[in-house]
Amino acid sequence: MRTHAPRRKKEAASRVEQLLTKEVLVCRPSDSLNQAAQILWESDIGVLPVVAEDGSNQLVGIVTDRDICMAAYTQGRTLPNLLVGSAMSRDVKACTPITTLEEAAHEMANAQVRRLPVVDGSRQLLGMLSLADLAREAARKPASKGGRPALALVGHTLAAITSPHAR
Repeated sequence: MRTHAPRRKKEAASRVEQLLTKEVLVCRPSDSLNQAAQILWESDIGVLPVVAEDGSNQLVGIVTDRDICMAAYTQGRTLPNLLVGSAMSRDVKACTPITTLEEAAHEMANAQVRRLPVVDGSRQLLGMLSLADLAREAARKPASKGGRPALALVGHTLAAITSPHAR
């Protein structure tokens, strides 16, 4: 009679779907920057995904508090007279729910962003993943369960994000 050693379950790679924030505030390109700034201020957040005008949740851009300030400065107009569409970034890096946390961290580092929208295959917004989510997850894991590499990944990502942008 032959016996086999018990197989160890290989721990599945952590995925974005485990950490993403599903309740996400959004705006539309036709909203005023004043409306977007109000949402950011009252919700104590720094970024708003911009979704399509047609009422779908399709991601078309992203606007940050910095984008709003720079739009007002460079266009010389007040926030109620500027539209989100004039200030939003259209080239938005995103990930999917099945993206690994390591892949998401690398995407954040490469794009020098602290947050990634989480979308499905047709760019429907499902939630957001932040560097803070990754840091909390890394801190939660004891060193014996892979916490040290996770913490190093967060450190590497933060260092890349805060490096001066190439112009």
